[in-house]
Amino acid sequence: MSWIQTFTGKKFFPLSPRAEDVDIRDVAHALSLTCRFTGHCREFYSVAQHSVLTVGVVRGRLLKNLKERPPDKRFLLSALLHDAAEAYMADIARPVKRQLAGVEEIEERLLKTVAERFGAYWPLPPAVKWADNVMLVTERRDLMAETAEDWGLREKPLRKRIEAWPPRRAEAEFLELFDVL
Repeated sequence: MSWIQTFTGKKFFPLSPRAEDVDIRDVAHALSLTCRFTGHCREFYSVAQHSVLTVGVVRGRLLKNLKERPPDKRFLLSALLHDAAEAYMADIARPVKRQLAGVEEIEERLLKTVAERFGAYWPLPPAVKWADNVMLVTERRDLMAETAEDWGLREKPLRKRIEAWPPRRAEAEFLELFDVL
């Protein structure tokens, strides 16, 4: 079988994705039930919540740098959808992903297809990648076991601490933000 069945009952071909097969309800639902850090956080914390919070980081940076005009909604949409491929291939830890031949190409193809479907920027703007790393160091501080190990990131964590949402809230917040953008 070369396809998966999505939450809405569609056939989706992750190795040959088509933009018309991407449904935001499938993305939001799957990401709300996908735990970050391959489930190794202190409590359940979804990729959907991570995505919503990443938009806030990008919005804050853009507002600081572009005081005279509001942030580009397409840019913010790119931040919301930066991990959308995980709705179709799960959240694979960075060190593993780098070693699995072909996985990064599959992820890139999925992300490009999602961006095409919803009009997000592709490739991802550098500010989205920066915000993803800000979230990573914040998540490490707030959601992971304490350790002396350095993750090799230079970004500073957010001042505000993360409180994990239940999956239904994460899905609802993701869809609400998508509708605004």
